[in-house]
Amino acid sequence: MIVRPRPGLFAILFTLHGSILPQVALRILLITLVACAVVAAERHWPELLSLNAGVAPFTLLGLALSIFLSFRNNACYDRWWEARRQWGMLLVEMRGFARTTIALLPGPEHEALRRRILRRLAGFAHALHAALRSEDPQAALAPWLPEAEREVLEAHPSPADAALHRVAVDLGGAREAGTISDVLYAIFETKLEALSHIQAACERIKGTPLPFAYTLLIYRTSWLYCLFLPFGLATSLGWATPLATALVAYTFFGLDALGDELEEPFGLQANDLPLDALLRTAEGVVLNALGDPLPPALQPDHFVLR
Repeated sequence: MIVRPRPGLFAILFTLHGSILPQVALRILLITLVACAVVAAERHWPELLSLNAGVAPFTLLGLALSIFLSFRNNACYDRWWEARRQWGMLLVEMRGFARTTIALLPGPEHEALRRRILRRLAGFAHALHAALRSEDPQAALAPWLPEAEREVLEAHPSPADAALHRVAVDLGGAREAGTISDVLYAIFETKLEALSHIQAACERIKGTPLPFAYTLLIYRTSWLYCLFLPFGLATSLGWATPLATALVAYTFFGLDALGDELEEPFGLQANDLPLDALLRTAEGVVLNALGDPLPPALQPDHFVLR
């Protein structure tokens, strides 16, 4: 995610780091070259090419295309914001879980159970982070589990859910042994259910992209519009046509590329969510509850927070 102060006029015009321009530059260059060819043809062979379509048809098409792009980008931003809300809720639930564990399982007689629960809580966050980033969730979870549990959980289809399952098993054993009451168990179960809802919501976002046909329609229409636009502008604008066409192409292709980034909020592109930083915060919640040293907070690298 881009983290930087609001730029001044010079930075707005010339900053490339964090801009969508490098991703669409080749497309804009191609459209500009096509516009130059169209203007040259109109100047040398006006009787051969009929370039008097005018801008009226392109105005209507451009309005419709901009509305479609707006709908798509709103849908992509909703996915991005929903993913950020879920990780915000994850931090809230982990802080509440840590407080509840310390408050309801005090004393040295609960120390072993308390540490196992909290470390599995951190393992859950690491496994979820790895799964959303298409990494190895088992490897992310393993350092937070007792050695005896690692092989048992290797076959589990969802390591993050396996971590919560082991917490529930431990708490169920404590209830059967009379160490905790049914009321305390119900409190912990509510916390576990909230974490499961967050996991399911994140998996839903990752596993359900926008309909491909919708994205393809926008992409094709943007290309066709920008390719044919010089034919409507060449007569009236002359050699200013390539500049006008390039600005329109930058707008349409830039919005399309930005929507692609926001559509997958858990990726590693510049405008995706800073999952590494959020995970570091979640890890710090658990380590603070355990009384262990806290890792330093992640800082932006060239204005990009991962």
